[in-house]
Amino acid sequence: MDRLRSIEVFVAAVDSGSFSAAARQLDLSPVMVGKYVGQLERHLGAQLLQRNTRTQSLTDAGRRFYDESRKVLEQLAQAEASVERLREAPRGRLRITAATTLGACVVAPLAAEFQLLWPNVRIKLDLSNSVVDLIDEGFDVAVRVGELAPDLDLVARPAGLYRMAICAAPAYLAQHGVPRSLDDLAAHRCLGHRVWNRRNGWRLAGESRWPDETSFVCNDGLALKQAAIRGAGLLLQPYILVADALAAGSLVSVLDEVAPAARPVHVLYRQDWQPLPKIRHFVEFLAERAPGWLT
Repeated sequence: MDRLRSIEVFVAAVDSGSFSAAARQLDLSPVMVGKYVGQLERHLGAQLLQRNTRTQSLTDAGRRFYDESRKVLEQLAQAEASVERLREAPRGRLRITAATTLGACVVAPLAAEFQLLWPNVRIKLDLSNSVVDLIDEGFDVAVRVGELAPDLDLVARPAGLYRMAICAAPAYLAQHGVPRSLDDLAAHRCLGHRVWNRRNGWRLAGESRWPDETSFVCNDGLALKQAAIRGAGLLLQPYILVADALAAGSLVSVLDEVAPAARPVHVLYRQDWQPLPKIRHFVEFLAERAPGWLT
């Protein structure tokens, strides 16, 4: 027995005044209306309606059940409307995780633009180079760099390419010369990130080249950029981090032909047949806008 449907039919029969009128309203036959009401009465063990060929009236049990049923249906309608409103426009907290540099240079400003479009969305952005589990750690969206392992629980949307740039200050290049090949690196001062090593550091033209002596080491890319601008040496960092300095001329790109291969960027979210608007709209916004920031 479909109790909710039986309640809807019973309330419609009372409101419309007859089984025939309720049948027309619900696109049922009068016989089916009678069956639903009968099932409900048998389930409750009480007669709800007194009927003859011309009129119908509520019993005491029917009147009490009708009043409470109306409240139930109204509350259900309100609950459905609240969910429908939630699905009409983005709102609520949106938890995002992204790689540190990509998150700071691209995701953060784009998330701010998205919030201007949808002010009822509250952004919580977590920047980390660790790969987090969206489901276990409660994130709505992840923005990742590099090839992805297959994951049936996640949907991945391409969002551009993550390029690296080798650059140095004009004053440094004037003093030490412009490197033209990999072999020239041996004669230059190279800046290094503390998490790099011979395996994942200066991987150029498919090779792993690490200078014998790193002149300046730091655990923050922005700090390395500032050191490079002041002439500390050659810098290898994501293009998005140094793009403004390259445009301003405070850094000059070198060795473009041997720079590390660009890696794909993806926006990931949990598999859902109908994602919430805050997730769906943000993923679409990022997938559309991020490539323009990454080129």
